[in-house]
Amino acid sequence: MTTAPPTAAARALESLDGLSIGDAFGERFFGRVEAVLPRIARREVPQTEWPYTDDTEMALSIVRVLLDHQCIEQDTLARLFAERMDSSRGYGPGAFGILSAIARGGDWRMLSHSCFGGNGSFGNGAAMRVAPLGAYFADRPLEDIVRQARQSAEITHAHPEGIAGAVAVAVAAALASQARGSSAPLGRAFVEAVRDATPPGDTRDGISECLALGPDATPVQAARILGNGAGVTAPDTVPFCLWVCSRFSHDFVESMWNTVTALGDRDTTCAIVGGIVACQTGRAAIPEEWFELREAVDP
Repeated sequence: MTTAPPTAAARALESLDGLSIGDAFGERFFGRVEAVLPRIARREVPQTEWPYTDDTEMALSIVRVLLDHQCIEQDTLARLFAERMDSSRGYGPGAFGILSAIARGGDWRMLSHSCFGGNGSFGNGAAMRVAPLGAYFADRPLEDIVRQARQSAEITHAHPEGIAGAVAVAVAAALASQARGSSAPLGRAFVEAVRDATPPGDTRDGISECLALGPDATPVQAARILGNGAGVTAPDTVPFCLWVCSRFSHDFVESMWNTVTALGDRDTTCAIVGGIVACQTGRAAIPEEWFELREAVDP
């Protein structure tokens, strides 16, 4: 008896599980480097509760809109982003300013395009929340995934690089969903396919750099070349996440430890990687203990 493939909604929720677990897991490893690195080397799973951050909070809004509308309805998503914003979740100043203004009745189109001196944000915020969208549209044509990812990004990230980061992660999640159940890592062909779908610019160039890294490169070595999110930009974050996924998409636990080893913006890098990898591995690959430790999520 064959098992029916998961529905679009089920795929999105599974990706959300991976994203939120990754977000909360990575957040547990901030602190003094000399204290954090030994914990990572020993693979000590934090035993305190794992609250999630703005990465998950914003992903919840995307999933809610997809479940209700089957597409990105931008005005509704902007309203939900603003309504759900909780400053204690660690929102960046750019997103906080835009969403606060939307909550006061401002037009997201004007706000997103006018911030950062009129250039729009090229931060990693649009990329960190978008993996469930790629999972949701995994059975749709590539141009649909790219369009929906762009629409999800534009509300807070009008800069081409901010949009490119969202497109890359959404396409990556869709490809991982299409490889669901495979026991092999996604590999070089995955990186090439994501690169080819990503608009030209620094983010795409960074993805190309993944392909030049040798098979023996470690996460720390990869991060030195690709970035680890410390700059909180899409070009500084997304390429490294895709490199990790290309190596460890078949093993959720390994993907998390290899991501957090590079430090940097570790809640966001783990959220991006978790949201992609869960599309291939499924929920069952995530330790049940991690679900118990993670704060409950409710789309």
